[in-house]
Amino acid sequence: MNAADLAAHVGQEVALSAWVDITQARIDAFADATGDHQFIHVDAEQAARGPFGTTIAHGFLTLSLLAGEFSVRGGGVSIDGSRLTVNYGLNRVRFITPVRVGARLRNRAVLQAAEPGDGYVQITVLNTIEIDGETRPACTAESVFRVYV
Repeated sequence: MNAADLAAHVGQEVALSAWVDITQARIDAFADATGDHQFIHVDAEQAARGPFGTTIAHGFLTLSLLAGEFSVRGGGVSIDGSRLTVNYGLNRVRFITPVRVGARLRNRAVLQAAEPGDGYVQITVLNTIEIDGETRPACTAESVFRVYV
């Protein structure tokens, strides 16, 4: 679609990712990358005695999946003639439900806004990171992209 057509898609779901497994190896790798080795993430024995009964993923691990596994570059919308899409930032982010080791997550993306700029279209997407089998999401976050046309 072209940039002018985007307004008609505001409020619509534009992407649904595949399920992603949250393994202890993934959590440990994130802990190593960030230096956040809090026991609730990496020590199964101590975490079992804590409020979640097991290790949980870092909130920022869940959020970081938006850049890779859950990527919806350009808000999940393909724009004719686009040259480059960049991550412009995040608006409201909330970590709602802890993600226990062994959980499966996916991202549901809804186009919130599409605003023309000087040589780009700025797109805001509401991401809802769902946990398989749970009624409440792990995280909600508004991501903002600039798509240069």
